[in-house]
Amino acid sequence: MALELTVNGMEQTLGELSSETPLARVVEHLGLKADRVAIERNGEIVRRGSWESALVSSGDKLEIVHFVGGGHSPAQTIHNIRYRT
Repeated sequence: MALELTVNGMEQTLGELSSETPLARVVEHLGLKADRVAIERNGEIVRRGSWESALVSSGDKLEIVHFVGGGHSPAQTIHNIRYRT
């Protein structure tokens, strides 16, 4: 039976996965970089270290926050600082 989840408020059916799938496998299946996301399952934050043992079942609700890098390089930051004298 396919895994049916609500991910960030949208219902999804992951046909290749079944109920009781480790969260780490769901992250992989969704194409997410594990070191760049934080996940809440059914209102509880799931620590990255327990993704292999945390099982996701049909009907679960996941909230996934994806961290995006960016900003200024150190050289750009130095040039943007205004000193008061």
